[in-house]
Amino acid sequence: MLGGLRVGYRLAHRIALRRANLRRVVLIGADTVADLYLRALERNPEAGIRVVGLVALGTHQAGRRIHNVPILGHVEDIGAVLDRLAKNNMLPESLVVTDPSFRGRALTNVLDAAAVHGISVLRTPALTDLTPAERVQLRPVPLEDLLNRPQVPLDREGMERLVGNRTVLVTGAGGTIGSELVRQIALLGPKRLILLDHGEFELWQIDVELADCAPHVPREVVVADVRDEARLDDVMARFRPELVFHAAALKHVPIVEANPAEGLLTNVHGTRVVADTASRHGAQAMVVISTDKAVNPSSLMGASKRAAEMYCQALDVRARASGKANAMRCVTVRFGNVLGSTGSVVPLFRRQLERGGPLTVTHPEMRRYFMTVPEAVGLVLQASVRGMRHTDGSGTDDLLRHGGIFVLDMGEPVRIVDLARQMIRMAGLRPDEDVTIRFTGLRPGEKLYEELFHGREAPVPTDEPGLLMATPRLVDLEQIRQEVDQITAYAREGDVQAALRILALLVPEFDHNPAGEVRALAPESAASGAMAAGVVHSGQAQADGNEQVAL
Repeated sequence: MLGGLRVGYRLAHRIALRRANLRRVVLIGADTVADLYLRALERNPEAGIRVVGLVALGTHQAGRRIHNVPILGHVEDIGAVLDRLAKNNMLPESLVVTDPSFRGRALTNVLDAAAVHGISVLRTPALTDLTPAERVQLRPVPLEDLLNRPQVPLDREGMERLVGNRTVLVTGAGGTIGSELVRQIALLGPKRLILLDHGEFELWQIDVELADCAPHVPREVVVADVRDEARLDDVMARFRPELVFHAAALKHVPIVEANPAEGLLTNVHGTRVVADTASRHGAQAMVVISTDKAVNPSSLMGASKRAAEMYCQALDVRARASGKANAMRCVTVRFGNVLGSTGSVVPLFRRQLERGGPLTVTHPEMRRYFMTVPEAVGLVLQASVRGMRHTDGSGTDDLLRHGGIFVLDMGEPVRIVDLARQMIRMAGLRPDEDVTIRFTGLRPGEKLYEELFHGREAPVPTDEPGLLMATPRLVDLEQIRQEVDQITAYAREGDVQAALRILALLVPEFDHNPAGEVRALAPESAASGAMAAGVVHSGQAQADGNEQVAL
């Protein structure tokens, strides 16, 4: 009997030690998903996780238990729940969100409450899609969960008709937008996919990914510089792409400021080379990726992208006016920042957080538009379908005939300092206490606010959710060809000042800010998206705009 007591004591001691070493968490959610997660933990005791409480999202009864785990309260009272746990020395290490639809402002409130106590906030994976071992692994909350953007329905059938059984070429195929274009296009049944980039490693990465996820899609990998007309002419003649997506560009404002000739040659001359060679070899359409920095540009990068927009607009107007069925259409799509793109603020903040800070922000009032990469690319494809549709006499079609630019509805701009603070909280740390934020001043070419529409580009709603159009500001094709030729010649000669003088004639609103001076600009004057302009798709409630960004 004494031996049995010793065995029982040792077993109880081992269980107590194991429980002491488990990660203590509170689940945000007391519903079916939470129930599934608790069951998964019971089947995987080696996961090292102990759920000590639940916080309900819907109706609940405080004190009720699920799998013997108590419901501690409602998510609206998360601050009080955590204060109570702290008072009793029972704080968990993490809060774990189980509901995949729990996003936006409500999630931000949880992050704020957790940050007060130095608690991290994590997510469970989608339990139905994973193996049993993976179902209990916790993951960081994706930053895009804080952007409470409505899911925009996409015309997948239209996309398949556009891409299906056609040869598609993507420039900049190794970049953030280019690689996502490749991923989504590969799922739409192209006859052949041509991946073109000047970076060998980036091309290799996306090629390996496609070999794994879309091995059935015939593809070609092409190393080429879009500025090399002879090389592009050879590529277009060899592969005869029917659709060309032009995502190649020099996009980093300070780098283009430091290398102006390279920026002009890539963004202006390179766009013309792609457009002219594609048209010469029978492409049906070219889709040009543009940026909000092209609106009232203060940087060389922005002005160069505006010049590229103008060239493609003029080319498209000429093609549509010709009445020729085989004339190449040019569809231009403009949007703001995408979360997580290479060299952007989000990965920079992550690296700075890993080092313990500080997080560097240029100015307290710096604001930018943000969208996820998959969402932006899905809408680019949607705009491509709309831009290629036969005209039916509607107002939108009239704009298309006259070079209208598609603009993605980016919602409301986000203050970068708010983004920095939220990323600190997402790491379970406290802004200004655990991690500081340092303001460094505007960089050459930067502005406090970006804009989606020029003052003479009225935002016009389309019949596609998430898509607006900018009324066109046109230049004669022959005139812009002459000016692009001059910019190219001066840039090649190294006469940057002469090239910039021509660029300023072509883009008269170009107000260069090479010193990174702070220039006052009210957010209202930025025509900041559909919501600020009062343009809302008929199927979308106005309230969406007020809750789109919960930072």
